[in-house]
Amino acid sequence: MGQKVSPIGFRTGVTIGWKSRWFAPKSNFGEFLVEDEKVRRFIDDRLNRRPPYAAISSVEIERTREEVKISVQTARPGLVIGPRGAEVDKLREALEDLTNRRVSINIVEVRKPDLDAQLTAEGVAEQLKRRGSYRRILKQRAEAAMQAGAKGVKIIIAGRLGGREIATRETKIMGSIPLHTLEADVDYGFAPSFTTYGTIGVKVWIYRGIFGEQQAEAQEEDKRSDTMTRARRRRQRSQDDGPGRPGAGGPGGRGRSRSPGRPTAARGGPAKQAEAPPAEAPSPDQPDQAPQTDDTTQAAEDSSAEKTE
Repeated sequence: MGQKVSPIGFRTGVTIGWKSRWFAPKSNFGEFLVEDEKVRRFIDDRLNRRPPYAAISSVEIERTREEVKISVQTARPGLVIGPRGAEVDKLREALEDLTNRRVSINIVEVRKPDLDAQLTAEGVAEQLKRRGSYRRILKQRAEAAMQAGAKGVKIIIAGRLGGREIATRETKIMGSIPLHTLEADVDYGFAPSFTTYGTIGVKVWIYRGIFGEQQAEAQEEDKRSDTMTRARRRRQRSQDDGPGRPGAGGPGGRGRSRSPGRPTAARGGPAKQAEAPPAEAPSPDQPDQAPQTDDTTQAAEDSSAEKTE
């Protein structure tokens, strides 16, 4: 017999945190637990099952003595927030009426929806509802998850596939899924697809790597992006400098262009002196002028002659 365990529940408290974080006495524990389930169902019905179809992945709830903090993870944060936060305000008011407590909502964006098992299961269920080819759907979704960086994907659908009279099961596996390794980050999601000929269940497992390796890869990506940003800033700064500034290629800079008239040394030889401009020839219209002798020069020559005599 196959005794299956949910990967989320198997790792909760060991490598994955709890989705409800609060403490309560025994008299209020059941009330808070039922209230959390109502909040999750309300958000799912309002944002996932009808427009705006905001692709809600999970809802985390924290409680204090005064308020309830709700963190919503979504792949489309703009649809949840709305123009100038109008949709978030409406959602908060509805949740306050539901719980009779003060509610604060935090929207968290899911940057890679293809690596989220719940969102992948919702996508497969939606495509099955549109009567697409289930084999092609499974192949496309599995390949998209692997291209997004997953190390293993497993998708199982069961029900009246293609409108068959007898329920069957179809499985698509790519890569490896280490279900018994607690350090492995294995995400799990389930979504039902309500078709005209019956209900089809969709289960998705996505292996995203070891928890420590993921943090190291994220840090390397941040360093890479920071280095690229610095190089882009340097390139932009050199373009903004323009000609005539230090570091630019124009005159006065340290570029390769040289100002005209500067002697250029040939490779391996002495530098050539710049040729002086030729003297202007006298105009034929001007008369020749005789050299004039200075009076002081003539007096000095006469005195030297007298001394010699």
